[in-house]
Amino acid sequence: MARIAGIDLPDHKRIDIALTYLYGIGRSNVRLLLENANVEANKKVLNLTEEEINRLQKAIDKNYKVEGDLRAEIAENIKHLKEINTYRGLRHARGLPVRGQRTRSNARTKRGKRATVGAMRKDIRAKLDKPTGQKE
Repeated sequence: MARIAGIDLPDHKRIDIALTYLYGIGRSNVRLLLENANVEANKKVLNLTEEEINRLQKAIDKNYKVEGDLRAEIAENIKHLKEINTYRGLRHARGLPVRGQRTRSNARTKRGKRATVGAMRKDIRAKLDKPTGQKE
């Protein structure tokens, strides 16, 4: 199992697919990365030599910000937006969509499960309506 940038790549996948397991490396970056490291894209991770793994690791370290460094930078950018009170920062802070999407009918992923306002279930309504401990 090859380990690159602190991530174990799956053995039985092609290297061009396996490299996308790294946070910050996508399909378009993989082609350039493999060309720079001089590694064949259709090779399985299991069949890579130590030299090829080292070349990939060096190319990633030199040209890309991945995993923890990238996550820290993104978190820092979001924190900065919140501090200077930009609109985008406020949207991040409130847990709402940041890039202009509508929220009236969609955005369930970001906003969470529906919280119905104003309507109660019948059993809860019955408990509230029933008088408790009153003498007649």
